[in-house]
Amino acid sequence: MLSTSPLRAHLLAATFIVALAACSPLPPSTPATAPATITQAPPAEPAPPAAVAAGALAIDSANSLIAVTVRRGGVLARLGHDHVVAARAITGTVTPTDNRAQFQFRLDQMTVDEPALRQVAGLEKQPSPEAVAGTRTNMLTKVLDADRYPLVTVRAERIADDQPLRVAITLHGVTRTYQIPVVFARESNTLTVSGTVDLKQTDFGLVPFSVMGGAMAVEDRMELRFTLVAK
Repeated sequence: MLSTSPLRAHLLAATFIVALAACSPLPPSTPATAPATITQAPPAEPAPPAAVAAGALAIDSANSLIAVTVRRGGVLARLGHDHVVAARAITGTVTPTDNRAQFQFRLDQMTVDEPALRQVAGLEKQPSPEAVAGTRTNMLTKVLDADRYPLVTVRAERIADDQPLRVAITLHGVTRTYQIPVVFARESNTLTVSGTVDLKQTDFGLVPFSVMGGAMAVEDRMELRFTLVAK
């Protein structure tokens, strides 16, 4: 029987933990300006998709995507994994006449480490199915508290055509407001908005996962890219 020193056993155990570590969400992105406001919100309750008012466009979930890359950190970062978490089931509306939009998605409908999205983010090694499942479970239960805060809601408005969007994001019961540069494309009855932004987990009261006193950890920064299509 092979023996294992206490130090080696500790490192092996830590490696296993990080392989199943929770990583939260939302390629290098343009940092948002400093948040304008912080407000506490009560736990969100699941809500049906909003009705499309006259002149408004509905978010096309089949062609919309919010992808968040979270990266490993700490002196033992090489033992962990970077991850990509994505939201596709996005519902809401865009009202071009008012330059406003509102949409939401459920945390428990997010995917973890889709191979194609990992490639786009420049992440080469694909974690095992067991590691992906463990990461998703820990993400929802230990980091995001998805049972208590099941929804992420977003409200956006544009003051002028040459100005960034003013975007209020509510996650984990906390609302932060950012100025985010975006690219608009309009074709017939379809509007596409895309952009990138860096956010911090701690901005929303989330605690980045770490073990061994931070020697193995998830970075606070979240690299978010999005493409929203409304029709």
